[in-house]
Amino acid sequence: MATKKKPAKKSASKSKSAPRSKPKAKSGKRPAARKTLKGGRKPPRRAGPLKSAVKKKPRTRAKAPRPDSRPVVENEKGRLLAHAMGEAVLERKALDVVILDVRGKASYADYIVLASGESQPQVRAMAEAIEAKLKPEGNRVLSREGESPGSWLLLDYGDVVAHLFEQEARTFYDLEGLWADAPRVQMK
Repeated sequence: MATKKKPAKKSASKSKSAPRSKPKAKSGKRPAARKTLKGGRKPPRRAGPLKSAVKKKPRTRAKAPRPDSRPVVENEKGRLLAHAMGEAVLERKALDVVILDVRGKASYADYIVLASGESQPQVRAMAEAIEAKLKPEGNRVLSREGESPGSWLLLDYGDVVAHLFEQEARTFYDLEGLWADAPRVQMK
């Protein structure tokens, strides 16, 4: 009978370049204690499968009070200024003049005046009419924006801001939709 030869066991040669594997802890024995680093510190533990599977609750911040929760203070001067602006643009044949009461909703103004014109020269004429009407009363414009293209002019008088648009620009930017919850005063 021929005997089968068992294959010879290959001896694993330990070379310096071969990676070492950690010895597995045998059941019944405790794993080896962690080594200490210089200064007596212990190395950080790696997250195991259970720690990585646990989801942490997201931190919640205390919510800031909403801007519309500020108390509404009557501003008679601002209301009169907004009506004067509305009358001035109506003298220049402005279309769809609306005054929005944003007291307590916006931090930068109490009233917003919106008006449309049919052309860039008409929009500029409306802005000049507002300035001409309010200047003798001692009201000066704090800021004037949008001069070069002329399709949207903004006049800032502090408590009141006027937005003067060409019709297409007003439809595109839709400030009435943005301030949908603000009370409106229709001029004519």
